[in-house]
Amino acid sequence: MITLYGIANCDTIKKAKKWLTQHQIEFQFHDFKKKPLTEEKLDDWLTQVDWTLLLNKRGMMWRKLSATEKAAMNAENARLTMLKTNSIVKRPVLELEQHLVVGFNEDEYTALFKK
Repeated sequence: MITLYGIANCDTIKKAKKWLTQHQIEFQFHDFKKKPLTEEKLDDWLTQVDWTLLLNKRGMMWRKLSATEKAAMNAENARLTMLKTNSIVKRPVLELEQHLVVGFNEDEYTALFKK
């Protein structure tokens, strides 16, 4: 089963959902606002991708962090920050069996789902 993680009103999520739908790929959507990310799920992701890829440093939630918090960011602080504030996770996160794709790139999705 394919699961797309993110926030419903995120423009990048909307693009990913549209792409998956247009290519007739069935997926579940996991909205962080309705069902927070679990510690186990985040830890699993962090075994697959580096925290620097998973932490969104371009979004509003990153800008809301203090300069001290940003300067002290490391793997453990990033993990705690993402657990506390799921919306700082880069979106979307697409989970397909044991494959994890962070962010939306049409070419990457095409290559992943090429039949």
